[in-house]
Amino acid sequence: MGALGKVCVVGSINLDLMVQVDHAPAPGETIMGQMLGKMPGGKGFNQAVAAHRCGASTQFVGQVGADSDAQHLRKVCAQIGLSDRYLRTNPKAPTGTAYISCQTGGENSIIVVPGANEQLDLTQLPHALSDADLMMVQMEIGPQAAKTAMAISQHLGVLTLLNAAPSRDVGSEHLALVDILVVNETEAEDLGGFDALRQAGPSLIVVTLGANGVMWAEHDGPAQTASAFPINAVDTTGSGDAFCGAFASALASGHSIEDAIGHASAAGALTATAMGAQTDNLSSENIQAMISNSPQTQQVIL
Repeated sequence: MGALGKVCVVGSINLDLMVQVDHAPAPGETIMGQMLGKMPGGKGFNQAVAAHRCGASTQFVGQVGADSDAQHLRKVCAQIGLSDRYLRTNPKAPTGTAYISCQTGGENSIIVVPGANEQLDLTQLPHALSDADLMMVQMEIGPQAAKTAMAISQHLGVLTLLNAAPSRDVGSEHLALVDILVVNETEAEDLGGFDALRQAGPSLIVVTLGANGVMWAEHDGPAQTASAFPINAVDTTGSGDAFCGAFASALASGHSIEDAIGHASAAGALTATAMGAQTDNLSSENIQAMISNSPQTQQVIL
């Protein structure tokens, strides 16, 4: 490992309500499910937890309501040792909630009620970024808040990573503020495709491909691919967020892009082997073990 990296994550935080089902219900269909419980979530919080568990010194900038869900999420922060210094309380909005149905085989569908996430106060962000190596943001906080966060980060000279999820509100004004863009295959297509994104402004484009691995390219360099780690997926809910958190942690700690891709891929795979978006088996030690036991195949493509 390199020196301890410092990551600031700006994003959503939710309480996830998870139900196990055999299949997704068709329109008009009622099916029986098994309640799995309440778990911490939100893309921003998932990514912050992943970066923290992968060894980065992590600050999370987010917002919750003044309710019992918020109290539960603050307890989670305390339990895992993640600072809630920049987790603000909005007494006029509820804490965000996500309703997740987990299907047999690990696939899922999600409905998010954003609550306080939509009114994120960024007045503390410059202070949170004062010694950061990398700032990461997603789109669950809304397009304007994401744009503001990236503009502040760029102004302060902090490496800026955008996970463009959901992708529907991402515009050219967002891509112009990004150093690193991470998307999945569907999001990449929504934004015009891999080749178009390479010309859109970011210095590095990373596209996760699920079981097919990951593809990436620097602005003027060749496209490269890496295989996925072989696993038996249980729940893919937080795999993409774990990938982003581990990737940010590795880059902030001085790893090469290729090494960071390997760390991120292993983190995503580990997360998919357990229920919930945040799993206890995600750690630097387990990532290294997976990389050692099942090395990725990386190659340059034209």
